Amino acid sequence: MTTAIDPELRTKIDTACRTAEEFTKLYYESVDKKRHQMARLYMDNGLLVWNGNGANGKDNIQKYFQELPRSEHIMNTLDAQPIIDDAVSSQLTFIIQVSGTVKFQDNPTKPFQQTFMITAQGDKWKIASDCFRLQDAIF
Repeated sequence: MTTAIDPELRTKIDTACRTAEEFTKLYYESVDKKRHQMARLYMDNGLLVWNGNGANGKDNIQKYFQELPRSEHIMNTLDAQPIIDDAVSSQLTFIIQVSGTVKFQDNPTKPFQQTFMITAQGDKWKIASDCFRLQDAIF
């Protein structure tokens, strides 16, 4: 027996999925081609964890991205879900999970996994937390 999803929750899930598609398109275009504009995607106190390293605060995040080699990302999977209101004081917030491949400068293409927590600030989506991990085999 399956239980029907509450219509309000269904609407939030649909919005999360649509938002994730639009947001990740903007994010990967920015990181690959307009890296000098990355700070605008993050909250003032946003957090970036990048392969175990990272930065906090949008200015430090901007500096971190500027120091990375040129990249080309290809998304293979995308998933999104809303975070329940009680956990985020009714602030519209979504978790977005991405997997794909990335090529940095002249290095071989590698798989990656990335998880974003984005939140609405006015009419813009801002990254509160961003965790990127290359999927190197552990042998």
